[in-house]
Amino acid sequence: MSSPPTTPQTRRIGATAPASLNFILISVFIDMLGIGLIVPVLPMLVGEFTGSRENQAHWFAILSAVFGLMQFLCMPMLGAISDRIGRRPVLLYSMAGMCVNFLTTAWAPNLACLFIGRVVGGMSSASMSVASAYASDISTPDNRAKSFGKVGAAFGLGFICGPMLGGLLGSVDLHLPFYVAGALSALNFVYGYFVVPESLPAERRAPFSLARINPLAALLRLARRTDIRGLVITFTLTTCAQMMLQTTWVLYTHFRFDWTPGQNGAALFCVGLTAAVVQAGLLGVLIRRFGEVRLALLGMTSGAITFLLYGLATQGWMMYVLILCNILSFAVGPALQALTSKATPPAEQGELMGSMQSISSLGIIFMPLIGAEILGRVSHLPSSDWRMGASFYFCALLQLLAILVVRYYFKTHRHD
Repeated sequence: MSSPPTTPQTRRIGATAPASLNFILISVFIDMLGIGLIVPVLPMLVGEFTGSRENQAHWFAILSAVFGLMQFLCMPMLGAISDRIGRRPVLLYSMAGMCVNFLTTAWAPNLACLFIGRVVGGMSSASMSVASAYASDISTPDNRAKSFGKVGAAFGLGFICGPMLGGLLGSVDLHLPFYVAGALSALNFVYGYFVVPESLPAERRAPFSLARINPLAALLRLARRTDIRGLVITFTLTTCAQMMLQTTWVLYTHFRFDWTPGQNGAALFCVGLTAAVVQAGLLGVLIRRFGEVRLALLGMTSGAITFLLYGLATQGWMMYVLILCNILSFAVGPALQALTSKATPPAEQGELMGSMQSISSLGIIFMPLIGAEILGRVSHLPSSDWRMGASFYFCALLQLLAILVVRYYFKTHRHD
């Protein structure tokens, strides 16, 4: 059999792919490492500018919601801009913006500067889709899936290592993780500026249109899918529960167990590592053993029980035990996505996954506000009071509602 013809495009891909893909992998890793670095310390830093636990929870929620809102609004916009002017300028903008975000936060003398940093950070961190598009540009059809897998691995590795490193640095000084994250972003910008070429040739660029930057369009199209509505509602409820857990965890453990950034970094490292082991190593085994329907139900049940026990835990070490015992819950998202994917035509898979990501983005906006309101109302109670776990009880309620919805859906829809 003769080999495929060599075109200018394939020659360009072959010549630039290794260095360019390495750049993307490093960029994604550093972005996620930088974001992970600040997770254990940002709530503590907010506390330096507030006079009470309730205000600390309130303002941290606003900063988290602003970050999520800017990411939600800018993600489709950056993708459309990169289709028009090329990937490289958008990625360089993102790296520069993340550097500004981290340094602004490190130097912030008040809440207003923290707010500016979160706005810039949300706008800049919305470039994950552009990084994936760059990887697609420089990959051949045969190795594209492998390239995407590497990007996903870099994403996960950065978020696993970030909180642990941030906790260790934050134990020395709360501002230190932000300086380190800013330096990493600056180095990545310099590397990209001098070494990495553009991946999207001028003849393949698309015109810019306002319709393509509407972040609600994908959600509206998903809402019209009556055949998978139950699965979408279930995914939304479980995602919201996870987002509330993630955005209240550090403040909750600080209020209740007096955890330091280092202790929170270690706990979040355990969460990330457990999720990676389940989703990258055990997921196939679990699906073969239980099937996607049973796995989703078992995972949501495990999650609901664990949320309840998080709120009832009286000692900090119990949180580590619960993390390690809750492995099935990390399989819920992939199982639900697989079920929705099976019910969707091949030509609509990309749109479906983008819509599901939009749901997660909305959760980042709203759930910190709700979680902080609940946590703030009980923050004055003694640390031993069971009501301190109110935000986690709410998460358990969301998970229980998800179980009821999906059980009804499975009774009325056949899934193999």
